Amino acid sequence: MRYSNKLILLTLPTIALILVGESRITILSKEVKEKMEKLLNHINKPRIKSFQTEHGYILDCIDIRKQQAFDHPLLKNHSIKLKPTRIPKWTKYNNTSHKPRSLPFGQDDIKCPVGTVIVKRITLEDLIQAQHLKSLRQVSSMNKKIDLTGHHFATVKYNDYHYGAKGNINTWNPYVSPDQFSLAAMTITEKLQSISAGWIVYPGLHQNQSSLFTYWTADGNKMTRCYNALCPGFVHVSTKYAIGVPAKPVSVYGGRQYHLEVSIYQDHVTGDWWFSLRDEPIGYWPRSLFKSEGLADGASAVVWGGEVYSSVKEKSPSMGSGHFPQEGFKKAAYVNGLKVITDITRVVSSPTASSLKTSANSPNCYNVKKILGVGEYWSRAILFGGPGGCTF
Repeated sequence: MRYSNKLILLTLPTIALILVGESRITILSKEVKEKMEKLLNHINKPRIKSFQTEHGYILDCIDIRKQQAFDHPLLKNHSIKLKPTRIPKWTKYNNTSHKPRSLPFGQDDIKCPVGTVIVKRITLEDLIQAQHLKSLRQVSSMNKKIDLTGHHFATVKYNDYHYGAKGNINTWNPYVSPDQFSLAAMTITEKLQSISAGWIVYPGLHQNQSSLFTYWTADGNKMTRCYNALCPGFVHVSTKYAIGVPAKPVSVYGGRQYHLEVSIYQDHVTGDWWFSLRDEPIGYWPRSLFKSEGLADGASAVVWGGEVYSSVKEKSPSMGSGHFPQEGFKKAAYVNGLKVITDITRVVSSPTASSLKTSANSPNCYNVKKILGVGEYWSRAILFGGPGGCTF
């Protein structure tokens, strides 16, 4: 089955555009601009209701059955699921020591009507910058076949078979230049297929502030690599939580800490991979997007932590809070409450200490420290990050 002409544009590595040096002026030919505007009209589905936010972007309520996910050829006859068959029973936290606050993550009490989903309206600039971001290749450190030049990681990896995981991802707002990004996420992977969720700062795509993002690829970033709702595949179900919006408030150095309570898990009946915030289902990646030797039946690894990108000509940006893990809680970034679903019975457990392997490919600029403490928050956790300043 082939993609339509409109969808071909979404799978190309880049759109024919020129980014002009430091001026950041994007020059588009008349033909390309017309194609992109046509594509934009196709992506932004007819809205039933809209909300103008204080941050300048627009949130639309669209018919759940008409969302862009179903433009994917593998989802033409997909039956929508409004919720997972069963939500995993992640252990409730009963230890208040060093207890951060989970983001409520609402958009000013905005909620869409039943039968719709809430989405961030895509602009022409969003499309342009998304294509540029793809060229930067957010890759996740697990695929060693991909050129990692310009990418720096500070992560912990659980390298065993599982059906989902959870982590509380500390939110920060690091400064990055227009051609850089800095993120913190959880990534689940099998072979060349992976799905991710967390926060990212990339000025062109998110107005230079930390924003909720999702990402998936079905072929090691070759042809399918999609952020947020910029291409078909991810099925959105939430009426109140949109992807691509600011992750606020962010943490304060030495002060109040906030995190995104992220979980990604495979439905034991349908095989779909669900993404939730605070156990609130946001949406899912249908099983049909993935191959049997990939994420169709479980995964072999999960990674938590940070990644930054910078071109070889520019010093790398800060990661997390911009401080090394040795500074400790409230000063370094963290991911805590690490959990995995280890078998087909969907039993939730803490990963063993020996199964968690830390990795930092530029330790002079970023590092990671494994925490094996007490209580549900800190029995399995990491501190990570650093000030940056590396070049290749």
